[in-house]
Amino acid sequence: MRWITRENVKVDRVACPWLIKRHVDPDAEFYFVPAAQVMPESSRLCAIPFDVPGVELGHHGKECSFEAILKKYNLNDDPALHLLGKIVNGADTDNTLWQQSEAAGLRAVAEGFRHLGFSNDHEINAAEWVVYDALYAYCQELVKNGQATREAERSLHRGILRLWQ
Repeated sequence: MRWITRENVKVDRVACPWLIKRHVDPDAEFYFVPAAQVMPESSRLCAIPFDVPGVELGHHGKECSFEAILKKYNLNDDPALHLLGKIVNGADTDNTLWQQSEAAGLRAVAEGFRHLGFSNDHEINAAEWVVYDALYAYCQELVKNGQATREAERSLHRGILRLWQ
């Protein structure tokens, strides 16, 4: 299948292609175009739009596009992917939904990749996917050791404390 989104990738527009290629569509082809051209090009190419306003696989409320893909393709049954979704959300948004401590690091790494001199979005994606492979392995290990549950409880407590402050 073909998939299309905005050019000049940041967190969600690297995380989503990684998720799609690794867990939804191993033969995926990605197109990165100017924002105003996403929908016309989507129609012309018969491509699925993601991470653009107003589409099914975009931001909804405080949830990011990565989370929309997790829901659409029933990938939340994998607790490591679910946890990775929370980290991606925090890196791509203001991090108030899940308060994931890893989010700031992912945001910094993603921003750093944008300054390494890659000539296009495909090159950034190719280089940066190893970060998502590593984060997924990290999340799998947390889940395996039961640490993901403890981190979720800590996040909940931090959120409750913020409400009372």
